[in-house]
Amino acid sequence: GSGTDNDLYINQAVVFIEDAIQYRSINHRVDSKSLWLYRWYYSRTCQWILSLTITIILALAFIENPSSLTVTSDVRYRLPAWNPPCGLTESIELLCFLVFMVDVSVKSYLIGWEEFWKNKWLMAYILTLIVSLTDWIVSLSFLCAEDVRIRRILRPFFLLQNSSMMKKTLKSINSTLPEMASVVLLLAVHLSLFTMFAMLLFARTKDGQQDKEWVGYFRNLPDSLTSLLVLLTTANNPDVMIPAYSKNRAYSIFFILFTVLGNLFLMNLLTAIIYNQFRGYLLKSVQSSLFRRRLGIRAAFEVLSSLKETPANAQQSYVSVGALLQVLQKVEMDCRCKQAITRSLKMCSCDQLSATQFQKLFEELDKDAIKQHPPSPEYQSHFMQKMQFAFGHPYFGYLGNVVALANIISICVVLVMDADKQPSERDDFFLGAINCFFILYYLLEMLLKILALGLKRYLSYPSNRFDGLLTVILLVLEIATFAVYGFPHPGWRPEFMGLLSLWDMVRLVNMLIVFRFLRIIPNMKFMALVVTTLLDLVKNLRAFAGILVVVFYAFAITGIMLFKGAVVPLGNIRFFYFFIFLFQTSFYIKIVVVYFKEKCDFMALFSDFQAEVIYCLLYLLFVNLICRWAKIYFVVWWLISSVIWVNLFVALLLENFIHKWDRRCHREPLSDIEYQRTVELMFRDVLEEPTEEELMEKLHQHPHLQLCR
Repeated sequence: GSGTDNDLYINQAVVFIEDAIQYRSINHRVDSKSLWLYRWYYSRTCQWILSLTITIILALAFIENPSSLTVTSDVRYRLPAWNPPCGLTESIELLCFLVFMVDVSVKSYLIGWEEFWKNKWLMAYILTLIVSLTDWIVSLSFLCAEDVRIRRILRPFFLLQNSSMMKKTLKSINSTLPEMASVVLLLAVHLSLFTMFAMLLFARTKDGQQDKEWVGYFRNLPDSLTSLLVLLTTANNPDVMIPAYSKNRAYSIFFILFTVLGNLFLMNLLTAIIYNQFRGYLLKSVQSSLFRRRLGIRAAFEVLSSLKETPANAQQSYVSVGALLQVLQKVEMDCRCKQAITRSLKMCSCDQLSATQFQKLFEELDKDAIKQHPPSPEYQSHFMQKMQFAFGHPYFGYLGNVVALANIISICVVLVMDADKQPSERDDFFLGAINCFFILYYLLEMLLKILALGLKRYLSYPSNRFDGLLTVILLVLEIATFAVYGFPHPGWRPEFMGLLSLWDMVRLVNMLIVFRFLRIIPNMKFMALVVTTLLDLVKNLRAFAGILVVVFYAFAITGIMLFKGAVVPLGNIRFFYFFIFLFQTSFYIKIVVVYFKEKCDFMALFSDFQAEVIYCLLYLLFVNLICRWAKIYFVVWWLISSVIWVNLFVALLLENFIHKWDRRCHREPLSDIEYQRTVELMFRDVLEEPTEEELMEKLHQHPHLQLCR
């Protein structure tokens, strides 16, 4: 009946609008049962279960054999780690696989058979599950004794396929690779030519005493290439040139030319190319997201225009305001946007909406998320009004910053004076007294600000929440100190009573006071701009962090399989340590093969036999025993993590900073309004709106939706 059709159209419009809000594709089934399943699948509960499952299967690597469940990483003091019995982690893994099987089945059903064969991600999803389940069966048949587990390397794929933004980012990176390859090739030519020059310059001579450069760095082609590759990262600078420079100062010209051409020109050129190309591809990706949003809104309009209550019009389709209000009641969307659209509809004098008016209403989704602070309380007393004006004025905040600076300076003075004193000689009376005074001022300042601004307005500012929380913590610690050790007095020395000694309590208070000094950031415009840029990267660029986790995880698992048990006295390489190890090497940009060799030679100068043995065994592990694998592994890791990924992060940092700088120059900040930007809004000013012809053409290609016109 017409009532059933109207309910179907309403539900279709609800789903299409929710697709537009989340930038999802609308190419899915649109019958009643499929729409219910679709909304259930994308509900918060289902998505939370899926995210939890992905987290659990990734976290299994920390407890699987070899387990990382030890307090210390020092092999001399580490107790044998607990390794789960065979079948425990495998059972958890099987449950995760079952959830993924339900996930891929629902996705495949919802998009339909024709769309399934076009979706490479879903096919890869099924293939990954098949390989993982096969490997899981093989693992159980060997009673969990096999060393190579392919499914562990494939686990990051489950994280990757679950995020549309991560897929777009990966596609952008993939599109940027050809342009990056040209510079990397030029870098390889530069490295190869200078390697040949180095082997000719530092060739072996008859005088063995003059061959230190040849012995240490340029004995053969692999060593020469590795030495210059590490020099490109500046990890062995100036060690690599010291023997040659000691022999003849003119040799420094070779190393200067290599460093200038490689580091100052080629590496920075690579950053520029990555910034330019990746920004272009990311812009295209965001443009496609905008098209998805406009397409979802237009699809909602088209199905609502098919309602029986809507009067037919040969020239143009219309949607009734009542039908849209009915849809808005069912749509899950941000309250701010829903209220703004509802307000616009109530202010509208017409009963019917055209396609243009309908689309314009939902442009509210593209606007900045605005957080307006609550109003200050209105006092009737003239005295209270003056108090409110005085303590709500920015100058009162500046006075608090000056007091915080004075507190920091006083702590520095006391620390310098007591730096060389023994704990028994230290008198904490002065430090305790000044801490007591400043903490009381911080408490008074917080209370006066609450009086002037009101509690709701005070808490609406992040800087005030940060300031107030630290003030409360400092007050609690100070009260606890007085309760245990009494009030400050001459000869107030540290004694160990309870959990912390007096000196530990004072140090903790002082660390929080130093941390509290960060409150000055909002008052320094340029510093605030830098900090908000970094915070926006953390909040909005989770997709890039996700891909970074994927890369780290895959390399950590590969490293365990390659190097596990290579040197038995050092114990098995555990996942957690290898993960942290990769994290450190990627940002310090050190090639571990040569790093360990340098450490081994350096430690040989000292009599600490144990330290020498540890470093030399590490060098033996990574170079002598499995040198070919180790060098290839670490060079590939350096290329992906440092050369490519760090430059991508720099490109995104630049884009975000330039965007904020332009907005700062063109718009004055408003004191009572905070603007919260997303990745899509970052490029909003340069995006092109899709035409009506493009939208209608795409809608007519929908595999499951039949339009009336």
